[in-house]
Amino acid sequence: MSEPVQRFVFEGKAKVGEIMGNITAFQLKPEDLTSPLSLQMAITRFYNELMKMLENPKKKFVAEVKFSDSLGNSVSVGIDLGDSLPPLPKKELKAKVIIELYEEEED
Repeated sequence: MSEPVQRFVFEGKAKVGEIMGNITAFQLKPEDLTSPLSLQMAITRFYNELMKMLENPKKKFVAEVKFSDSLGNSVSVGIDLGDSLPPLPKKELKAKVIIELYEEEED
């Protein structure tokens, strides 16, 4: 990786919690809300994932980091903290998000 061309730093907040590890793959897409039938199919996918999760429950700790970008848009990022809670003083923390733009070196 080469040196960054530009570097941006954002301040935000992080909320630490736990989720069931098996269900993280489920998400609603805009097309799931286009008709009653597509919503029903999305609910069925969610139900199937929920049943799989209940067969083999597994907890995972995550941090949800929220910040505003330089255009004022709200951004939310999830971070997997692993199977055990790291030693953190609180459930709600400050976060620093660093984004570096760089050119990829060619071999």
